[in-house]
Amino acid sequence: MFVNNRRLKDLLYEQVARVGKALASPKRLEILEMLAQGEKAVETVAAEVAIDVKLASAHLKALKEARLVQGRREGKRMIYRLSGGDVAQLGVTLRQVAEEHLVELRLALQQMMAEPDRLARVGRKELLAQAKRGEVIVLDVRPSEEFDTAHLPFARSVPLPELAQRLAELPRDVEIVAYCRGPFCLMSDEAVKLLREHGYRASKTLDGVSEWQAAGLRLASR
Repeated sequence: MFVNNRRLKDLLYEQVARVGKALASPKRLEILEMLAQGEKAVETVAAEVAIDVKLASAHLKALKEARLVQGRREGKRMIYRLSGGDVAQLGVTLRQVAEEHLVELRLALQQMMAEPDRLARVGRKELLAQAKRGEVIVLDVRPSEEFDTAHLPFARSVPLPELAQRLAELPRDVEIVAYCRGPFCLMSDEAVKLLREHGYRASKTLDGVSEWQAAGLRLASR
């Protein structure tokens, strides 16, 4: 009986370890963060994480074998998405645990936040309330298809590549809070820099849709 129980226990841990093995790659973690924004073609994933299509396909295959992503064929293209919202939440939890226990990660994040005045000083619920009242503009600088899939409530979509040409659409008498894909995303930093250079009051929030959802707050979609 003891031997059988041992084998069963080993099997249980082995199955859980499949997820851990699939996550044991920086590129796969980045891919999961990307797919948390919405489904993507292999070619888009490869371009976004700066690897070739063959390697992106291999990473996606490993994630699919661990049942973390699902794929579908659209003509000659393979399109991938997360297997569920819990996968996005797993990514947030994993990053939070790493930040809590890894000094190296905290130091790297401090380098990203070398200018603390660029960070929004209000919490999630207060930011939502201010956006609802029109006291701030929450600016989503991700690609428009990601905004269409899910975005923070009351957010306005202006993808980063279009921002310089669309500045006139933004009021100058209201503070702008930019966001993108989460704490490791740099698009919001570029947006804040551009906005400030043109005289706007701008800051950023480290949250993306995954962080918002993991906190139990609702998202909007188009």
